[in-house]
Amino acid sequence: MPQNGLGRVSEVFLAFLKLGLTSFGGPVAHLGYFRNELVVRHGWMGDQAYADLMALCQFLPGPASSQMGFAIGLTRAGPWGALVAWVGFTLPSAALMLAFALLAARLSHPAAAGALAGLKVVAVAIVAQAVWGMAKSLCPDRARASLAAAAAVLAVLSPGALGQIGAIGLGALAGLALALARGAPAMGGHLPVPLSRRAGGACLAAVAALLLALPLLAGLSPLLALADAFARAGALVFGGGHVVLPLLETAVVQPGWVSHDTFLAGYGAAQALPGPLFAFAAHLGAVVQGPVGAAVALVAIFAPGMLLLCGLLPFWDRLRRFPAAQSAMQGANAAVVGILGAALYDPVFTAGITGPLPFALALAGFVLLTQWRVAPLWVVLGAAAVGALAL
Repeated sequence: MPQNGLGRVSEVFLAFLKLGLTSFGGPVAHLGYFRNELVVRHGWMGDQAYADLMALCQFLPGPASSQMGFAIGLTRAGPWGALVAWVGFTLPSAALMLAFALLAARLSHPAAAGALAGLKVVAVAIVAQAVWGMAKSLCPDRARASLAAAAAVLAVLSPGALGQIGAIGLGALAGLALALARGAPAMGGHLPVPLSRRAGGACLAAVAALLLALPLLAGLSPLLALADAFARAGALVFGGGHVVLPLLETAVVQPGWVSHDTFLAGYGAAQALPGPLFAFAAHLGAVVQGPVGAAVALVAIFAPGMLLLCGLLPFWDRLRRFPAAQSAMQGANAAVVGILGAALYDPVFTAGITGPLPFALALAGFVLLTQWRVAPLWVVLGAAAVGALAL
């Protein structure tokens, strides 16, 4: 195994490029792929260190599997290792999403339009599956199920970023209050980190500067406006990649940058690809501002989560021992289930289900995903084929 700096960077890039080409199934499945490839096969770290990193990535907003890969690359080969791990894992799906965005606008054949309609329909099944699975794991009791329902109502009655932020914030406060009343266990273990506290503080300051400066600069150019919208979406994603759907819908559909149909067709296509769901940002950015917009959107949506990860790594050992931190996250995670449930209603269901046949197709897709355990790739391809023939 290479031991010099450049050799380790190359090793990290090739490992994550392989994962980016083969890791289907969403964030939870990605974490399984990572463990098999990097812990079991390559032996880069032990299970305890892997679990410690996973706990931090689940705690933070952002794309958990991409953050996990970034952290593993960081521990293996330093900052360059972190960067190439992100590039290798993200590049395949981002390139395919960019190609889809550029080609979709040129597809005028009726069969192509039907296939895009099928992709909108299958998005209903996939988001419903995400709500179903996340509710079972993140809302296992009456208190958290009630928090999710309240968040869904708030998100429906107050559409847009303000309602979503308010739902997450209220969920965190409610979770904190409920857990303080019954007590929450602190976590044990130890997480060795490769960053100093000064470097961590600088990364946290960079997150704050990014989120404060971009709204002020957004009016100067369309690309800065795009970066602002995607950075805000990336900073608010808790609980899995699917949660980015309502945030991105608020960011790009409500201002009129992207149509509902284009948004849902791209989201459906993203389900057929390996790698992070956040690569969907490349599709949306390309629709708005071409290939440059794709690059800006992609970097902007990942930046807050990666900077937060680097900022909290040096402090995580101490922070995660506080029961209050875990309690607040339990409430926030329940709230995001509600936000995703609201998005399942509008825009996913209202835009994708336009008659009996689309409803039947969405229902069949949901059963295939949840009961027959068919891989999302085949469900998406099947829905596109049915759409090309019948929609």
